[in-house]
Amino acid sequence: MKTIGIIGGGRITRILLQAFKNAHVTFDSIRIYDIEEKVLTSLNARFPQIQIAGNLLEVIHADLVILAVHPPVVMETLEKIKAKLKGNTVFLSLAPKFGIAKLESILGDLPNIARMNPSAAAIVNKGVNPVAFSVTFDKTLKESLTDLLKPLGYLPEVTDSKIEAYAVISAMGHTYFNFQLQKLKELAVAFGMNEEEAATAISKMLAGTTETLFNAGMTYQEVNDLVPVKPMSEVEEIIKGYYDKYLTEIYNKIKI
Repeated sequence: MKTIGIIGGGRITRILLQAFKNAHVTFDSIRIYDIEEKVLTSLNARFPQIQIAGNLLEVIHADLVILAVHPPVVMETLEKIKAKLKGNTVFLSLAPKFGIAKLESILGDLPNIARMNPSAAAIVNKGVNPVAFSVTFDKTLKESLTDLLKPLGYLPEVTDSKIEAYAVISAMGHTYFNFQLQKLKELAVAFGMNEEEAATAISKMLAGTTETLFNAGMTYQEVNDLVPVKPMSEVEEIIKGYYDKYLTEIYNKIKI
């Protein structure tokens, strides 16, 4: 897969390009189309190796075509390109709500269709990026695509029906913690740590927390009892209620 065509030049495209750049992955060409010229100009300034496509059809003759647009415009985009896609093209959709069966019903006889849900941490090659493949996907091409995407981070192969669950838990998961971790860092500095000490302490604490909670062979209660002082205990049930309410709502909204 030496040539890539990307439909959509937004956040997720920037994340992918940065991940490839970090890992020194190069291509014969990366051609990108977006309806917003300023989006492409900004992207080209950051990644001068890309080529700006003048129209939608210029990007679809690549070895790998990536659909990176928001769900409201997926249908109209697919309708515009479906008759022009080559049969041996690998088509990778990053859009939620449109499962492989739906994509197949629109794109017809295209055999090599995959879906992936990248997370923001792929920008530092540490993302959780579940991928699902159509049953007709060529084995050799599947191996090639998997190898290509490995620089993004953790790349579990999952059933198509699980992509939306990963979207809520891992792709959106950063937003559940970013503001809390930033506040912890600010407090650490206020308590006397410098920026580097604070960032290191919080990063290592989080790694140790997940390792202890999920891999120490202990129950949740046993892990929780390891620390006797729990300053946030009074609001734990309130916070868990927010998780139940808002995450269930968004999952029900985007699930297939």
